Amino acid sequence: MTLIGYPLIFLKLNSTFVAVNNATRSDMIILKRILIWLRNLILFLFVSSLVWVVACKFIPVYYTPLMFIRVYEQFKEGKPMKLKHTWVPISKIAQPMVQAVVSSEDNLFMEHNGFDVEQIKKARKEAVRGKRVRGASTITQQTAKNVFLWPGKSYIRKGIEAYFTVLIEWIWGKERIMEVYLNSIEMGEGIYGVEAVAQEHFDKPAYKLNRRQAALIAATLPNPRKFNSAKPSPYMLKRQSKILSLMGKLMKVEMGYSIGTSDQDSSKIKKRKKWRALVTRTLGE
Repeated sequence: MTLIGYPLIFLKLNSTFVAVNNATRSDMIILKRILIWLRNLILFLFVSSLVWVVACKFIPVYYTPLMFIRVYEQFKEGKPMKLKHTWVPISKIAQPMVQAVVSSEDNLFMEHNGFDVEQIKKARKEAVRGKRVRGASTITQQTAKNVFLWPGKSYIRKGIEAYFTVLIEWIWGKERIMEVYLNSIEMGEGIYGVEAVAQEHFDKPAYKLNRRQAALIAATLPNPRKFNSAKPSPYMLKRQSKILSLMGKLMKVEMGYSIGTSDQDSSKIKKRKKWRALVTRTLGE
């Protein structure tokens, strides 16, 4: 190799190094832009979710994603489209209705911070043993799912549900959670909220529901599209009896419309020191 060849090789290597260095810088710039975009997206989603949750603390929730999903399913299946929903404040919902859903769905509603860890552990153990998978979602979790999300069992949806569960426990409080829950939950084919089901199945407003009617409505909640509180099956009547029993054993939830209790009932309530009865979760057995 001549002496002239060495500078040429050096120039080629230098050019290659410069090209690689420029490409690396270009890739770093692109990566930086992607990271900035992701940061801004996450920040936007976080702030918008906070604004959404805060707004729903004060504004009635007239529609939920599930309502539109069900209407679409009805249209797709060629069924008559039905969506009955009437928002009412918690003061216009009978107290026995509140007591019934706490008894049937979430005995520790007033005590936990959105998650019933004990029931989640039990559900996991039963799933490992190959038993029938049962839900362990609290009323707060169900409310988060009904108002902000879509039906599904993916880990991503469950993670987002947990996020909204924490938010509404922190921002809304128990009474607002119960109010939104009883106004948004599916209670029949095309029927959402306790006011709508009370009018449709019992021909009365929600604040006039008695204990037996409230327990019957709560008995449909495992599958409100299958079970009909207007035409209860033997299974539903059995669940109704269990719910009525638990309603009497759990401390009274001081929410909703109530015409008052007798002195005898009040004395019984004072003696109830625990929310969970000894027969907790017998409804699912």
